[in-house]
Amino acid sequence: MIGHGEKFSRKQEAAIIALLNAPTIVEASKLVRVGEATLWRWLQDEKFQQAYQEAKRKALSVAIGTLQQASGKAVETLRSIAIDANAPCSARVSAARTIIEVGLKAKETEELERRLTELEKIYERGAKK
Repeated sequence: MIGHGEKFSRKQEAAIIALLNAPTIVEASKLVRVGEATLWRWLQDEKFQQAYQEAKRKALSVAIGTLQQASGKAVETLRSIAIDANAPCSARVSAARTIIEVGLKAKETEELERRLTELEKIYERGAKK
């Protein structure tokens, strides 16, 4: 069953999956063959909402993993365009700019993560006193 040990009906489990895949609540309710009002009511339930949020987090985690797996190939593609003398200048500039921008953003993210980790350690040391 979906959720934090919570038991949901098969329709509710199907509704969570439909909510992840359908563009609207109306479409999700049609996929599950429940009334739109029923789906809205389920969404107001705290346990159902928690299970839905957890399912969204898991789906996002899978998507991020897929992106990470493809990122090496994407960088290599950008790099090959940036250094290809036969590629149009605009493509080469765009690829180079993307490499630089993403590289800088990655560096900023790493730095923020390092600083946050350090602050957490400081906080934990202070909390233990």
